[in-house]
Amino acid sequence: MPRLLFFYLFKRIGLAALVVQLALSAPVILSYLLYQLPPAAVRGGLVMPALVGVTPTITYVTLPMALGVATALEFARMASEGMIAVLYALRLSAWSVCRPAMALGVAASLLGYGLANVVAPHYASAIQDVLNVVRNSLNHRMLEPAHFYTFDNGVKTLYLERWETPDIAANLFLRQLSIEKMEEQIITAARAEFRRNEAGVIIALTHGSVQTRDLKAGGVRIANFDEYAMALPMQGSSGLPQRSWRGVYELGPVDFIVSLPAARSDPRQLGEWLAEAAKRFGLPLLAATHTLLAMALVLTFGNITGRRGAAGSLVIIAIPAAHIGFLVALESLLRANGWFAVPLTALLVVEGAVAAMLITRLDRPGRVADQTAPGGRRPFFGTKLRMRASPRSVTNASENN
Repeated sequence: MPRLLFFYLFKRIGLAALVVQLALSAPVILSYLLYQLPPAAVRGGLVMPALVGVTPTITYVTLPMALGVATALEFARMASEGMIAVLYALRLSAWSVCRPAMALGVAASLLGYGLANVVAPHYASAIQDVLNVVRNSLNHRMLEPAHFYTFDNGVKTLYLERWETPDIAANLFLRQLSIEKMEEQIITAARAEFRRNEAGVIIALTHGSVQTRDLKAGGVRIANFDEYAMALPMQGSSGLPQRSWRGVYELGPVDFIVSLPAARSDPRQLGEWLAEAAKRFGLPLLAATHTLLAMALVLTFGNITGRRGAAGSLVIIAIPAAHIGFLVALESLLRANGWFAVPLTALLVVEGAVAAMLITRLDRPGRVADQTAPGGRRPFFGTKLRMRASPRSVTNASENN
């Protein structure tokens, strides 16, 4: 293929893949955030950390499908406009026509491996930290009025009547237990101001009382106060609270491989490790196989004479169906039994083999003209084209003369 034509098709398919990628990723990211984060997360400033944490993962998961759909759309457009027929008339083989998209598919696979093994694990901690804050109510701006919240494994219980400002609450109730002192304290205040420091949150209480009950003797002491301050284990100004656990999807490439012996001791952990391994090493490869399959289906079943048909639409639907089916099988089968990794790997090989077989079948004599460079070698970008007259045209020309 001529160099100019190669880069033209490469840019066309790349631009289409970028548009499809944005069209696929944006709704998935928004729906995930709407499902995982409550409306109060906007007040707590948790939307941006969650967005940064989830975007790389969704990007490399949807990248193969986006590239496959973009390739199918571009080749269907070329077929409907008769461009593929023109390329065949220029004596380009089917593999030569497919080379720009193949190069883009390989580049997308390399990009997917970088996202899956380096970028996504690094930023996955951000979304998990946000979910930890949401599930444990560790951001004071997310506290809803007229609800009871517990902290420190039920040691502290907090209730507030209403918010006057995002940081000032009216009529606060706090109950806390002290195991060391064997005491129970019930604190009420007419006004409470939440102030963040680097370690957590300080509550400045005004006009309230402290009721202390001895759990052993049973006596009760009551003390009134004008101002009182206490600390709560919530999100501070230095960042999101630290978690006591770390998921396998947060490990770097080296730590992830090293964690395999520890995961073998528990079938559940082994299933999670295998599912994550399939995502990291199998999903990026789908960018190349989906691209190859999309070209093979369009060139085989599409109408390259310029007439529009239904085959192009069926090919475009086939790529998302194959990708979603692989994701569903990956999440469900591998977590149930790790041996399902073998048939899932075989599916990748079969998809690529079938696509290569269909494209090779198009290069048989009489279907697509053969293009061979001097010396019998076919270069990646191609060589200059030579047009030769057919025997029938030569005979007609001699008869006319």
